[in-house]
Amino acid sequence: MSDTTAHEEPELIQLLTPEGELTGHPDYPLEISADEVRALYRDLVLVRRVDSEAVSLQRQGELGLWASLLGQEAAQIGSARALTDRDMAFPSYREHGVAWCRGIEPEELLGMFRGVTNGGWDPHEHGLHLYTIVIGSQALHATGYAMGIQRDGAVGEDGSAVIAYFGDGATSQGDTNEAFNFAAVDNAPVVFFCQNNQWAISEPQGRQSRAPIYRRAAGYGFPGMRVDGNDVLACLAVTRAALTNAREGNGPTLVEAFTYRMGAHTTNDDPSRYRASAELDEWKAKDPILRVRRYLENNGLADDAFFASVDEEAERIGEQVRTQCRALPDPEPLEIFDEVYAEPNVHIDQQRSEFAEYLASFEGAGAEGGR
Repeated sequence: MSDTTAHEEPELIQLLTPEGELTGHPDYPLEISADEVRALYRDLVLVRRVDSEAVSLQRQGELGLWASLLGQEAAQIGSARALTDRDMAFPSYREHGVAWCRGIEPEELLGMFRGVTNGGWDPHEHGLHLYTIVIGSQALHATGYAMGIQRDGAVGEDGSAVIAYFGDGATSQGDTNEAFNFAAVDNAPVVFFCQNNQWAISEPQGRQSRAPIYRRAAGYGFPGMRVDGNDVLACLAVTRAALTNAREGNGPTLVEAFTYRMGAHTTNDDPSRYRASAELDEWKAKDPILRVRRYLENNGLADDAFFASVDEEAERIGEQVRTQCRALPDPEPLEIFDEVYAEPNVHIDQQRSEFAEYLASFEGAGAEGGR
């Protein structure tokens, strides 16, 4: 039996080439103004600057950890700018670009990675659930939420949709595949957005799945497609279409954004130990920011003054991130109990009381020890 289908090169939906040429796609037309493209470029540059500053802060001991999005800016900005205020997004722990688009201030992200907050932000205010560390679990959370709004009747042209973000590694988790099945049989209004950055820490994507990830959708009975994850315009157009499809009651879609993690998995990782530098060089030529800049320059849609102003704004944000991070106050020890449950809970009250007694036992210990 031939296995050629397993090795066929999948279609890559692309609207903007790495050289900055706008080619378009017959199935995903995108009407976009020069102002909107310039706004996307600004998003990409500023988010990368926040990310690079956070990496530096972790190296300086100001953050406990940071998961860089370097190289994945277009996948996140393009897909997130397709969302409306009525939609809800469920991220993993690397979706800093999505958080940016949903109005989350950088210091709110830094507070979580600095370990001084108990969550971060109000999910309903921003349409963004809290970051999820458990790999793949957010796909189930998103599907359950989508089934809920479906039963509440929040579907139709002006309805709501849900998007779940996860990486290629999460597709090896049972939670993600269970979410696919639940969403399919219930026709839930959810978009599964997989950022295939080709490395699950040190495990290459080829060791996780023989077939392209987007093809898994067919096995569950809903559409899937692969988009150039370094093309912000393609990510915007494809995600917008998938969300519209969900809102209109046509069920889930799997979008595989084929991109590349140009940095480390987290600041605790050293990618030079498991991947070749030539691979990184190849993907640097496909940089998501560079191709938008080329498009703007080639078509006379932005001048040097515009690019300089964006760079200046990026530097201001970098300085702001540094200052705000170092100024974040440490929480009081007993605050850890405050937001465990919405209502009073006798067990939490007991634990708070016991911990308070434990802390009180140290009062005056220093003076006594000096006698």
